[in-house]
Amino acid sequence: MAIQLNVSRTTADRFSRLKALQPPSTLPLSGNEVGPLRNPVEEESFGCASGVTTGSERLALILGASVKRNGHGEHLSLHCWHGDHAPCAPDAAALRLLAPDAPQEVADAQQWLFLDTETTGLAGGTGTYPFLVGLAWWEGGGLEVEQLFMREYSEERSLLAALAERLAERPVLVTFNGKSFDWPLLETRYRMTRTIPPPAPRAHLDFLHPARNLWRPRLGSVRLSQLERHVLGWNRGADVMSELIPSIYLDFVRRGHADPLVPVFQHNQMDLRGLAGLSGRILSLLSDREPTSGDGLELYGVSRICERRGELKRARKLYEQSIASVLPMETDHAARAALARLARRDGDLARARELWESTLGNSREGYEAYEQLAIYYEHEAREPRRALTIVREALAHLRRANQVGTITATTYRRAKARFELRLVRLERKAGRTLLDAFDG
Repeated sequence: MAIQLNVSRTTADRFSRLKALQPPSTLPLSGNEVGPLRNPVEEESFGCASGVTTGSERLALILGASVKRNGHGEHLSLHCWHGDHAPCAPDAAALRLLAPDAPQEVADAQQWLFLDTETTGLAGGTGTYPFLVGLAWWEGGGLEVEQLFMREYSEERSLLAALAERLAERPVLVTFNGKSFDWPLLETRYRMTRTIPPPAPRAHLDFLHPARNLWRPRLGSVRLSQLERHVLGWNRGADVMSELIPSIYLDFVRRGHADPLVPVFQHNQMDLRGLAGLSGRILSLLSDREPTSGDGLELYGVSRICERRGELKRARKLYEQSIASVLPMETDHAARAALARLARRDGDLARARELWESTLGNSREGYEAYEQLAIYYEHEAREPRRALTIVREALAHLRRANQVGTITATTYRRAKARFELRLVRLERKAGRTLLDAFDG
């Protein structure tokens, strides 16, 4: 069951004003205490005596953000809450597929900390800074979001210290591509400070790879915004392009242009909401307590995950269900090939043979089926002449595919060499069989 997240009216009203870039004088503040943004003084106030505000002050004002202080300095913090939904409740079967070696804390969704960063570069590296760290957790029947923002590079340590505190409170890190990008980048920044040790999550759940297994065959792209639209049924509407975000922040640091940063904060919030919703959807599909999905491609994706985790009985059942639905031809052949492997492993050679015969043709799975059928008839059915006929059919298909250019040269050479080797052996064996029959 997909988790439905709704933006609160206050947050929606705020962002509608921000999109229109209206002067902040009519925008109600959130009630958060807002302190000085640069050159802190004892008395907290906005701007200077002349009434002119800096870019940082304007950003805090229009967002309703507040300044947070710790032993490492200051950073900007924005809180909001998205309600009308309950946290997901992962069951043992889903977690076994998602993170089989994870500690016990993973089963408690209240220990989860969703994380998404916006950075000064998309390639990573020691010169890349995570200037906005979005965090979210389940609280009060909804999703609490906190965004940590460094207004200038000197505030990085304060931001990282705040992140370490949040992770100590909720030690199960939850990301989307965070294992490859967000968390390694943050660990690098912690080490670069030389004063704040990198926090160690008790577990790290990343939903990118399950999403690829489940939806790449249907969508091609597994960008979070696309998954929201096509899997969760959400429409973000206008959204800032990710590749523009680094330059928007650099322009803010250099020139104090605050307004273009507002859509970046909104983009980060939407990523966190999408991650929370997607995690619920994936865990629902992986759970053996939930009703089986009626989507053949989703069934195929869950089958692959089950097979890779060694849950072969469940994988075989789901592969059968997936091919009973309407699948694209390429996916259907892949599902039949996987199901045939499992049937053969179970000793169900009759079912395996049916599946191989249904996938014969000019494809990777088709040539695999030719080969497996030849093996079956040679060694199991003891019919070398039938196996020889199958190998000759495979070579004829290969030659036609090579002539019309529907197979790569490398694939053609390798498959041809394999079948020709089998052909020579089967011709000898078939010849001996005929000779024995004649002698008899």
